[in-house]
Amino acid sequence: QVPLVESGGGLVQDGGSLRLSCAATGFILDYYAVGWFRQVPGKESKGVSCISSSEGDGSTFYADSVKGRFTISKDKVKNMVYLQMDRLKPEDTAVYFCAAGAFYRDCLPAEFDYWGQGTEVTVSS
Repeated sequence: QVPLVESGGGLVQDGGSLRLSCAATGFILDYYAVGWFRQVPGKESKGVSCISSSEGDGSTFYADSVKGRFTISKDKVKNMVYLQMDRLKPEDTAVYFCAAGAFYRDCLPAEFDYWGQGTEVTVSS
């Protein structure tokens, strides 16, 4: 059973918006730090945005390339984490993964234990 399931990916034009969702199975996401990562073929997965657990300091992280365009948020009632992506660019094209872990410091993949299978985002120019 995959602990995390992403949805919301798709094809969008340059400048468009998408909202990715991350749903947890079997555990409460709010108790975990959650991160969004993206990967393109032949390259390593990179941190896009991270948010601390409810027991953390409430901090969020955004990669420089997405600051001001992407917003991470949690819905405690629905046990979901979202990544709102606005003003999308062709270079945002990637497979996006959500991940959960006890805490994060640098929003790196190695800091997270549970992963989803990814959702594909394609931004056309």
